[in-house]
Amino acid sequence: MTAANSAQANTTLAPIQSSPVPVGQTGVHYEIFVRSFADSNGDGIGDLNGITNKLDYLSDLGVSAIWLMPINPSPSYHKYDVTDYYGIDQEYGTLDDFKRLISEAHQRGIAVIIDLVLHHTSIQHKWFQEASKGPDNPYWHYYKWLTPAEIKARKLATRDITADSGEKNPWHSVRGANYPEQYYGMFWSGMPDLNFDHQPVRDEFFNIARYWLNEVGIDGFRLDAARHLYREAEEPKNHEFWQEFGKVVEAAKPGAYTVGEVWTRPERIAPYFRGLKANFNFDLQLAIAEIVGKENDTEDLVEFLLYVHKAFGNVNPNFIDALLLSNHDQNRIGSLLKGNLDQLKVAASLLLTLPGLPYLYYGEELGMLGMKPDEYIREPFLWDVRARDTQRTRWRRGKYSTSQTVHPLAQQLSDPDSLVNHYKRLIHYRNSHPILTNNISKLLPSGIRQKGIVAFMRQDASGGPCVLLIHNLTKKPIEVVFSPGEEWCRCIVFETKPGGSFLNSRVTVPAYGCVVVE
Repeated sequence: MTAANSAQANTTLAPIQSSPVPVGQTGVHYEIFVRSFADSNGDGIGDLNGITNKLDYLSDLGVSAIWLMPINPSPSYHKYDVTDYYGIDQEYGTLDDFKRLISEAHQRGIAVIIDLVLHHTSIQHKWFQEASKGPDNPYWHYYKWLTPAEIKARKLATRDITADSGEKNPWHSVRGANYPEQYYGMFWSGMPDLNFDHQPVRDEFFNIARYWLNEVGIDGFRLDAARHLYREAEEPKNHEFWQEFGKVVEAAKPGAYTVGEVWTRPERIAPYFRGLKANFNFDLQLAIAEIVGKENDTEDLVEFLLYVHKAFGNVNPNFIDALLLSNHDQNRIGSLLKGNLDQLKVAASLLLTLPGLPYLYYGEELGMLGMKPDEYIREPFLWDVRARDTQRTRWRRGKYSTSQTVHPLAQQLSDPDSLVNHYKRLIHYRNSHPILTNNISKLLPSGIRQKGIVAFMRQDASGGPCVLLIHNLTKKPIEVVFSPGEEWCRCIVFETKPGGSFLNSRVTVPAYGCVVVE
C-alpha cells in the first residue's frame, strides 16, 4: 500500500522565539544572495525589503531558516570585505528594514542567520586605515605584518592555490608606506587577514556577535573561512578560538546556531564541532553530483557518510552535518547536471532525506544554472518571465539563468511536475516526519545492494524507530529485494513519483523516484 498523498502534509511551525528546539536541529535552511533575490524599490538591486516581501513564498516552500550572505557595508558587489560590522549596506536597506525582516520571518516560524566575515576586513575598514599608518598605531596588531626578510626566512612568500583561494602571493605592501612590513591577505590584497592572537580582535568579534544576537535579534551565524583564522600549522588555535566563540554565542542567546565553512578531511573537520554546532559537508556535495550524473552509486555514498559521521560523532555526538548541492562559491547543481530535470529531482530527494541539515541555494529549487566565475553563479532569481517580472533584480543580466533556459517560479508553481513543486512536496513531508525532520538523527546502513540504488535507514537519535529510504538513480523502475535486516518493513508511506509498489519482501521504485518505507 502507499500513502503518496502524505506528500501534501504540512505542519505549522511555532515562532522562533517560543520554539523549544534550537535552530538547526530540525528543518531546512535557504541561502540568499540579497543582491540577486528580490528588488522592492525598482533600483535593480535586491534588498532586505524584497526578502520580506517574499517570506510567504519561503514559508510556503517550507524552509525553517534563511541565511543571508553579507549585509554589512562593503565596497564590493559580494560584500565579503566589510567596512563596518555594526551597519547595514545602504544598497540593501536600513537597520529598521532588517529588524522588520526578522520580525516578519519569526512570525512565520523562520529563523534568520547572517554571514559573519571575521577572517578579514576590507582595506577600507577603519581598523586597517589606522593600522596602515605604521607600527606605532594601536590598530597595527589587528593584522598580520612581516618584513620581506622575515617572510623569506620563514619561507612564507608563497602559498599553494586552494579550492577557496587562488592567491599565490599573499603578502602585500601598503601603497606609499614608509615602513618595510607587508600585510597578509590570503584571498586578495583588498582583504587583509585579521590577527586572532591579539586579544582585542577577539573581544571585538565577541561584542559584534552579542550585538547582532541580542540587540538586533538574529538567530545565528554562518562563519566565513572558519578554517583560515590561523595557518594550517597552527590549526589547533582555530579549534580553541571557535570553542571560545561558541560559548559567547550560547551565553548571549541560548540555542543560537553556528555553521562553519570548513573544507578538509573529515577527521580535521571534526574538532571544529567542539565550538560550532554545524559544518558544511562539501565532499558530500561533490559525491551527490557525481553519482546522480552517472546514475550509479560509484562513490558508495552511505559508506562514506558513515565514516564521516563516526569522525564527527567522536568529537560531538550532537553534531549537525550541513548538507548542500551547491552554494555561492560553487558551480550550480543545475549546470553540473546539464539541466536534466529527472536528475535534479533525484539530487533534491537525496539532499532532503539524508541525515543532516539541508541547505538550498536560492533558485536551486527552480533549477537555476550557473558556472564560475562567481558572478555567474549568483545571477538574479527568476520570479516570472522578464516582461512581467517587476521584482527581478537587474544588477546584471543573466548569462546562464534566463526565462529561456529556466522556467521562472510563476510558471513552475502551476505545473505539478515542476522541480519547485517536487522540492515543496518533499520539504513539507520531511517537516511532518519526526525522524526525517530531526537533523541529528542517526544514519544506519541498509542491507540492500543493487546497482542504481541508494538505500539507507534513519533512526531517531534516542535509538527508537527506523525509516528506510530507497532512491532509484536510473531511468528505469527497479525491483528492490529486501535483506533480512529490512524484515520490519511493512509499507510505502511516501513516494516522490507514482508507481511504487510493495509486495512481500520486495518494493518497486519508479524511475528517478524515492520511496519512504516504514
